Amino acid sequence: MLLKEIHKEIYLEGLTERQRAAASHGDGPMLVLAGPGSGKTRVITHRIAHLISRGVSPRAILALTFTNKAAEEMRTRLLAMKIPGGTILCTFHSLCARLLREHADRAGLPEAFSIYDQSDQKTVINEILKERNLDPKEYAPARVLRRIGLKKSLGLETDKSSARPFFEDSGDPLLDEIAGDYAKRLAAAGALDFDDLLVKTAGLLNTDAELRGTLGRRYRFILVDEYQDTNACQYRIARSLAQAHGNLFVTGDPDQSIYGWRGADIENILAFEKDYPGAPVVRLEENFRSTPQVLSLADDLIRKNARRKEKRLIPRRPGGSLPRLYHFADEREEARGVAVWARWMREDQGIDYGRMAVFYRTNAMSRLVEEALIQAGIPYQIVKGLEFFKRREIKDMLAYLRLLINPADEVSLRRVINRPARGIGETTIRKTALRARSSGRDLWSVLKSPSEVPDISAAAVPRIGQFVGLIEDLRSGIERPVAGIIKDVYSGSGLRKALEDEEDADAAENIEELIHSALQFDQGEQAASGLAGYIQQTSLISDADAYSEGSGAVSLMTLHTAKGLEFAAVMIVGVEEGIIPHCRSFEGGRDIEEERRLLFVGITRAEKHLALSCAQTRTMHGQTRPAALSPFLKGIDGIETIFAPFLTNGFGGSAMSGRAAGGNASLAARERTIDAGPSDQDRTGPRDYGKPAFARAAEPAAESCSGFREGQRVRHLALGTGRIEKLIPGGEKGRAVVQFDTGARLTMDLGIAKLEPSTA
Repeated sequence: MLLKEIHKEIYLEGLTERQRAAASHGDGPMLVLAGPGSGKTRVITHRIAHLISRGVSPRAILALTFTNKAAEEMRTRLLAMKIPGGTILCTFHSLCARLLREHADRAGLPEAFSIYDQSDQKTVINEILKERNLDPKEYAPARVLRRIGLKKSLGLETDKSSARPFFEDSGDPLLDEIAGDYAKRLAAAGALDFDDLLVKTAGLLNTDAELRGTLGRRYRFILVDEYQDTNACQYRIARSLAQAHGNLFVTGDPDQSIYGWRGADIENILAFEKDYPGAPVVRLEENFRSTPQVLSLADDLIRKNARRKEKRLIPRRPGGSLPRLYHFADEREEARGVAVWARWMREDQGIDYGRMAVFYRTNAMSRLVEEALIQAGIPYQIVKGLEFFKRREIKDMLAYLRLLINPADEVSLRRVINRPARGIGETTIRKTALRARSSGRDLWSVLKSPSEVPDISAAAVPRIGQFVGLIEDLRSGIERPVAGIIKDVYSGSGLRKALEDEEDADAAENIEELIHSALQFDQGEQAASGLAGYIQQTSLISDADAYSEGSGAVSLMTLHTAKGLEFAAVMIVGVEEGIIPHCRSFEGGRDIEEERRLLFVGITRAEKHLALSCAQTRTMHGQTRPAALSPFLKGIDGIETIFAPFLTNGFGGSAMSGRAAGGNASLAARERTIDAGPSDQDRTGPRDYGKPAFARAAEPAAESCSGFREGQRVRHLALGTGRIEKLIPGGEKGRAVVQFDTGARLTMDLGIAKLEPSTA
């Protein structure tokens, strides 16, 4: 098919006017403000098609994303459009790893450098703390690494020559010493962490004008997705690559900037027009994902933020119902409510479990939800892509593979030298490591001459020699397909026999899955990069990459992981003050607006059905405390409040009863509520979680409405007196719309509501 025909048949068809304006942009910079569900990925892929139809070589186009999943989706769409291959579609980290390996000599790095993940980084910090006799509680590795990472996101290096302290604002000189030790350990091991990939690349492009020019000619068109999430290094990388030609096309949405806690700078997108004066701006405001009711709630929420670029959310999906806010007694009832909601979505709304998702602010909140889904027999998947690679046997295998590429990798070496057991104890390893550091050598070189280590046991010397011989034998065949290398390591290392002896079938199956992933790699486009490419690919996996749309299971994930995904039905649990917004967002320097953006992202993942929940009390960190509805939802229109059937004491004593009775009259007057009915103490027999009040609304109509009549005065124990405006057949005894004297107008299930006639 001719490129001209591609342009005619694919590029122009099906795009809206604004999508077409963005995709057909020629040379020069452009900012595309793309609201959620506005077809951003479609615009990027059609722009690539447009450029190729103009005669641009696919290899001259570089599209940068933030997840492998996003890059793969673009690749799949281009393939379906029959666009010639060759376009570079990858994450920032993947590009940086590729460039640093290609130009390792210019960057002062070994070509076979290792990439350390968070677990590896913590191992290094723990070793440093141990040698310095520092308390890991006072210098928690995760916290230390977070601070180092934030500094690096600004483009700083721990091993810089500047006389100014790295943590000059901390008042703790030991932090600088730890950071310095950390940098030295990684350098000695020939290793980089994720932040180093960005820092080293940004620094190289800044100082090496010749390389910058070469790459500018190679990548003539730069496209950056999710520009609002770029940090200082990524910003500098994109600008450097586009410096020679100015062809920087960025898409993003300031309202979805949710990674400030790890260094992302929202100002990068807010100031784009200042960086590139005269650059055209296209606003994609039409939303093709969500119903009008969902978008109305999202719009009302995000308009409270000040740091944003004004845009509307224009719904193009018809129909829909109001989002619902469920109130539960505590987190356990909330978890059971999630299970009931999921079953209701499937049985009454016809939505497959695989099209549902439950979001939470922190991973710790998933445990009770998991238990409730298990008890209800509802399949689920935890969307956490790193979990597979955190399993002991997988980390062992990957450590062996990394060691074959880079024997100086001390973290990998120390992990596998005695796994499976070879009689090389921790004392021997510690003495050898101390010898390496005192002599300025890496651990591997010392292991090759173990007899020179003082006080090492005579029995350990031949054992170390056997291990060194094993690794060198395995290294001799690393130019082969990756799957074959893994099979040889699995058998030759003794791991296979060890797992067989332990009768650990699950671990063995995981290794087989790793081999299967290597087979797929060997058959793909990246096969030519060999073992180093495969290790790099596994090193750069993100949580979102684990989402499997065809799993047939409810997806459980954090709000951050949900970015970029969409589901027919979404439930966001724990929408409470201190959770969303998170309690840390109230600390000095934290961005409360980012927490609101995070909730906005969660809401706009929903296509048809959206539910949110909060609890009356919640136990966190071992303490049970009263919970309050998130301030983000106060004063927000377009949400239906439902007091779930599990609340103890009906409305009485619940956190919401005061608000419904007048504590928040403006909110109560707008919202409809289904009464929780009798308390747990009033129930006889086991609780029925199969058909709660919010599911009964969908049942066939009943003939009577419990003897009540329209216009009748009634009384509720917690809400006081009111008048029945309307009776609605349905459920066991029907429902009543009651206008209470307090101003609240509520829809109540007469089968469970404590409603009685009144003469008042």
